[in-house]
Amino acid sequence: MNEVSASDDGDDIPESGHSHQGVVETQPSDDEQSLIEARDVSVVFDDQVVLQDIALQITRGQTVAIIGESGCGKTVFMKTLVGLVRPTRGEIFFDGEGLHHMGYAELTQTRRRFGFVFQNAALFDSMSVFENVAFPLRQSEVVSETVVEESVMQHLAEVGLPRNVAYKRPAELSGGMRKRVGLARALILKPEVVVYDEPTTGLDPIMSDVINELILDTRRRYPVTSVVVTHDMHTARKVADRVLMFYPRTRLDENESQVLFDGPPSSLEHAEDRRVRQFVRGEAGERLTELAHGLSG
Repeated sequence: MNEVSASDDGDDIPESGHSHQGVVETQPSDDEQSLIEARDVSVVFDDQVVLQDIALQITRGQTVAIIGESGCGKTVFMKTLVGLVRPTRGEIFFDGEGLHHMGYAELTQTRRRFGFVFQNAALFDSMSVFENVAFPLRQSEVVSETVVEESVMQHLAEVGLPRNVAYKRPAELSGGMRKRVGLARALILKPEVVVYDEPTTGLDPIMSDVINELILDTRRRYPVTSVVVTHDMHTARKVADRVLMFYPRTRLDENESQVLFDGPPSSLEHAEDRRVRQFVRGEAGERLTELAHGLSG
């Protein structure tokens, strides 16, 4: 994996759920190739369920946005997809191979097929931008410094950063520039899957749209499959082919699906479930009553 960090937005808060009932399905047809598949995946920490019976497929080349409020399991699911969290029950398959069958060396090799763009970029403060972007290439392959320099400069240019940025430290960069350096680093090993963890968090609307355009440009430039974990509805609508909305199990009935929505972004506003409509419109709804009861209790 091109970047490793423990960057969460509260999604590690345990909860539980169930998978199929009431979901708008957008599963691949038989003639489409599934790259990532979750088969009835549950994740339990101690005695509390974070994910329960999640069953879905992500098709090669698809861009999937995973939305939902903090604590709904988005980040745990993202980590489960790449083998950073092992399912308590169920299985994750990548390109037809079960992650649960892989030893350490094989799993490490599989993770190199993923690129990670973390919420806070996860750059090494002690290294220059050049060294940060070059790091995964130097760790994974034996290449000449000429090849390293050409690749680093190419990827910085592709995310709209001038050459002189390469010699700066992360502390000298704006938030938007750090995000773009993180994207350049994630792409340098030419991953098959790019995973974005809250790519626009902390950015102003203009820079957020720059990042969205870079996500789209990355998909046009490289044959990648993308998974975007986000709270930003503008990002979800703009970059995704498909949107999954997770919901905290603690606020679901026993047999309700933890995935409230699975479909194209154009259908979000008219989803049958009011909780989906409330989320995408930013309406508190019954959450005000729940919060009031919690405070009074």
